[in-house]
Amino acid sequence: MSTPSAPQQPMNMPGMLMMRQPTNLIESQLNHLSSGTSSEPASTPMYMMMGHHGAWMWMLHGEAFVTDIQQKAASTPQGERGGDKLFSANWIMPMAMRRLGPGQLTVRAMFSLEPATISGRQYPLLFQQGETAFGTPIVDGQHPHDFFMEVAALYDIRLSEHTLLSFYAAPIGDPALGPTSYPHRMSASENPIAALGHHQEDSTHIAFNVLTTGFTWRWLRAEVSGFHGGEPGEGRWQFQPSPNGLAVDSYSTRLTFAPNANWSAQYSIGHITSPEALYPHEDQQRQTASIMYNRPFGSRDANGLSAGNWSNTLLWGRTSSHGVMNSYLAESLLKFSGRNYVWTRIENAARSSELLIQPGSPLPANFEEESIGHVQGYSFGYDRDFRISRHIIAAPGAQFTSYTTPDTLKSVYGDHPWGVAAFVRVRIAR
Repeated sequence: MSTPSAPQQPMNMPGMLMMRQPTNLIESQLNHLSSGTSSEPASTPMYMMMGHHGAWMWMLHGEAFVTDIQQKAASTPQGERGGDKLFSANWIMPMAMRRLGPGQLTVRAMFSLEPATISGRQYPLLFQQGETAFGTPIVDGQHPHDFFMEVAALYDIRLSEHTLLSFYAAPIGDPALGPTSYPHRMSASENPIAALGHHQEDSTHIAFNVLTTGFTWRWLRAEVSGFHGGEPGEGRWQFQPSPNGLAVDSYSTRLTFAPNANWSAQYSIGHITSPEALYPHEDQQRQTASIMYNRPFGSRDANGLSAGNWSNTLLWGRTSSHGVMNSYLAESLLKFSGRNYVWTRIENAARSSELLIQPGSPLPANFEEESIGHVQGYSFGYDRDFRISRHIIAAPGAQFTSYTTPDTLKSVYGDHPWGVAAFVRVRIAR
């Protein structure tokens, strides 16, 4: 495993790039290892393979969870919610960069086999909602990601030692709205399950026809994005499955503040046109704010990776369309003794009246979605690394989650539903 950093200095061969540990926001941005153009603290470790081919430097990142999940709610007169499933959440990201003209060109793609490894177009997750499966709203389930998660080109021009001008273009990509999304966020990297507040916080990480311009000065970055607001449809193998066209009809802006290598904060706001297929005439306003803190500690191995690391995220997301819905998240991941991980995720997530619909049922006639309360989720987990080949590390682990139900949903779920997940995480390493 290695801790990569921004390409900074030419090596002996003309046009080749080298890597060193980033120490500031500009160097971290030149890495382009977070989702879209988002930033985690510069000290955040990233896991990958890397090498050179001619003038190009290439990298390969990826991980997969093979998970057996069980979600259990109390039996009520309305029936029993929850379920169990064996599934895999996964992604792989090849990337290459080179010097071109006055700047650095980066090309990047991200793919997922979840359309094949998550059967039934969802896996069970109590209180989760968002998007559709077989034309009906997903209730108590998490949808798979698309096969094409990102196809993007990035170009950065170093205007001076302390300024950077950046451009991002992606037929499928991540606009400047929200923090680093949960599948790629270090504080969530050992958690096999999606965040309940995903659709208030970072669900635009797969959007269509994204164009972003960013300007970074020392520790401050400002970005603006235009993109297509419609969420992906159910044809998740397709390149452009949005059900309502391809127009750049939505916009966002984000400010990122990173005063040193261990801290990063962002505030973003956006207007999303017709994001949900079930409510095609409703636009959405979104705001997010987050603070991330990362601290490596302990001795470093031959690849420069610290024996210990502590990664944390505090996150707020708000959506406004059919009412205002706020979700809050706190994540903390501690790596210790070189290959052990413990983590927690605590959430307070707004839920809507869709959860009163029986899973798999269509929307009732004249249904109007509205906020009906907040669900609390408390997750705790552990896993441990084992190297199984030169470039593959696996970690068996487990996670337990307890939920607290709002009064409006107790007749459906009971007071304290729960969930467990046993999994093996597989990750590409240097």
